[in-house]
Amino acid sequence: MNPIKININDVDKYFEKSELIPAIAFDIDTKTVLMLAYMNKESLKKTLETGYTWYWSRSRQEYWNKGATSGHLQRVVSIYADCDNDTLLLNVKQAGVACHTGEYSCFFNELYKED
Repeated sequence: MNPIKININDVDKYFEKSELIPAIAFDIDTKTVLMLAYMNKESLKKTLETGYTWYWSRSRQEYWNKGATSGHLQRVVSIYADCDNDTLLLNVKQAGVACHTGEYSCFFNELYKED
């Protein structure tokens, strides 16, 4: 079975509401939400072209290939859009850790847990 792939020139519908959309990285092996970042059209195109995650850094105002300097790359296995086409879920295979703090996931600060 061949995977369905979006045409790189057909990403506009995901950016009708905003130039940046949330992109959630999820490790398909550990079933862990790794991080939330943002993508614009060009970073989504770069991700589709390379098979590795590219995000838009809002603080640095530049493209960011996750793991390019640390070696903690995220290889994309699949990408899903939500029902409104304004949020992306990237199923990835994570090399190393995802968080810049050294934690595996960026979601390690527990705020609430039922007793």
